[in-house]
Amino acid sequence: MEIDDLPHAGNDALAQLIREDLDPLSVAELEARITALEGEIARCRKRIEHAVNHRASADSLFRS
Repeated sequence: MEIDDLPHAGNDALAQLIREDLDPLSVAELEARITALEGEIARCRKRIEHAVNHRASADSLFRS
């Protein structure tokens, strides 16, 4: 993903995170960052799964 392709919301934490200069970070800091981001990805996927299941349950209830 290129920086120019990112949303331009000034206070958007994701945009700020992606634009952050990684050059000053050590290998250990980069690995810790990756671990944290992977945890956030897992949290997002779990939320998506919950939303999809909730929607399917609601759809099923109203079809009956």
